[in-house]
Amino acid sequence: MAGKDFADQFEDEEVLFVFRKHPVVMRKGLILGLLPVVLGTATVFIKPTYQMLGIGFLSGVVVGALIMLPFWITWHFSVFIVTDKRLIQVTQKGFFHKSVIDMGLNQIQMVNYQVAGMQETLLGFGTIMMQTFVGDLVIHEVAHPAKIQKQLLEILREQGVAASPYSEPHELEIEENEE
Repeated sequence: MAGKDFADQFEDEEVLFVFRKHPVVMRKGLILGLLPVVLGTATVFIKPTYQMLGIGFLSGVVVGALIMLPFWITWHFSVFIVTDKRLIQVTQKGFFHKSVIDMGLNQIQMVNYQVAGMQETLLGFGTIMMQTFVGDLVIHEVAHPAKIQKQLLEILREQGVAASPYSEPHELEIEENEE
């Protein structure tokens, strides 16, 4: 193995794919970040000059970017890493709060997805639901949930841990003891 792809990766572990939530999770930050831009350009009504428009616009963009930054950090650094051994959910909230859920692939029993509503259908995001031995793991606002579910099921099948309806049935061999 050439190197580690993430800090907690084991030496004999291979990252199969990484996914994250849809960028739509940043919509609140985008709206709040655009307000200073609008207010900054509204200063042109006080003093109608190009200089005032430029200063107001640039000031609004800088303040808007600062408002948007925590939302972007939360989205960008919150990832789901699927390796050949486990599923790791890293959730970043703001600058200083990070939580990690680490689950072995053999704990996953079922993977389903749901796309509900016009917004989710048009923008291509939905919810992934995983049933595990310890409870349900629900991941909201995932980009391309059907594709993610298919990849997860293929990995589970390749690793031999999926109870998939598509797998071939195994015959149970019973040996009779003759005494």
